[in-house]
Amino acid sequence: MKVLFLSNLFPDAAQPNRGIYNGRLAHRLAPHCELRVIAPRPTRGFPPFWSPQEYRCRPEDAAFAPVYPPASYIPKVGSRWNHRLMARSLRAPVRAVRAEFPFDIVLAAWAYPDACAVAQLAAEMDFPFVAFPQGSDIHQYLSNPVRRRIITAAMHQAGAIVTPSQELARLLREVGVPGEKLHPIYNGVEREVFHPGDRAAARAALKLAADETILLFVGNFLPIKNPLLLVDAFKELVRREPAQKFRLVMLGDGPLGGAIQSRVQAAGLAERVSLPGRKPPGDVARFMQAADLLVVPSNNEGVPNVIYEAMSCGLRTVATHVGGIPEIVTADFLGRLVPPQNPPALAEAMASVLAAIPVRENITAHARQFSWERTAAEHLRVLSAVLGNTNPPYGIPFPTV
Repeated sequence: MKVLFLSNLFPDAAQPNRGIYNGRLAHRLAPHCELRVIAPRPTRGFPPFWSPQEYRCRPEDAAFAPVYPPASYIPKVGSRWNHRLMARSLRAPVRAVRAEFPFDIVLAAWAYPDACAVAQLAAEMDFPFVAFPQGSDIHQYLSNPVRRRIITAAMHQAGAIVTPSQELARLLREVGVPGEKLHPIYNGVEREVFHPGDRAAARAALKLAADETILLFVGNFLPIKNPLLLVDAFKELVRREPAQKFRLVMLGDGPLGGAIQSRVQAAGLAERVSLPGRKPPGDVARFMQAADLLVVPSNNEGVPNVIYEAMSCGLRTVATHVGGIPEIVTADFLGRLVPPQNPPALAEAMASVLAAIPVRENITAHARQFSWERTAAEHLRVLSAVLGNTNPPYGIPFPTV
């Protein structure tokens, strides 16, 4: 089977973390099918009034021969046209790739404009495709009537739709997408990176104090991730237990970085909050091995991979009860869920979970069901079923939980 993976969310050399989980999925699929990548880069403006940036792939992605075509994009007011603009930008690259790599099917990750553009090209060029919505492209965009109509039409046209959570599938069913087309498939964890480790050694390597209670945030500093809520909840936690040596470590960066620093300073927490910036996966795993608790304060989510990764390290999670998070944080030994936008509730949950002794073996056992091998097997079966092959001989057993 020849698969064309198409998404603006795919890494390049300058942005190695952009769509990193799509990159990981591609590498897990590649041993069992032939795979190429087109990763459009939305660019404001129109030729000849732009100067498209040159993109290079990461060395590890060279086998996919990725191409990064610029795609015209109109911010804020372009909902009626952006998928058409992307289709126009992709028409020549897709034809060029198809001429030397006659793909059987396209896996289009990100609903709008990517999968919607692919739907237009699929009708023109007569190829099947599987849509792969990924989170905020559904949670946010379905509230826009124009985008909802465009997304729903594209999902009807797709041979199948993969979602990273049951909740995302439910939202699509509610707007009329046929349930038989929807295939919830959870992402996996790189267990060779994310696994339990020596806590004292991890803290020593990261220059974290051995006697502190460490709370960890990993993510983009964006409003939807709500890191400011966590700062407020951490302030409340410190107020409740002033003698406890709490430390909040926030890994990431983004537009709210300055606001986070200001909020931390105003709360008098500068000595208790660390902002090391964005870190590569190996360093994130080391912080998880060193921490006592992961905190996910998001306003909305699909299922954040950071929770899978924390579980694989034996780390408990306190998170907001949003999106697909309740599908995987299913028991008290895994952590606690709280309503969104509620700093006191988040502070109380953090204190409650930290007061209980963790059973790390149970947490890591729960995490074993979330493997990239299982994820790849399920994607391959969906792709093959769309092509009419319900028993593909890929040599990887379908895992059971």
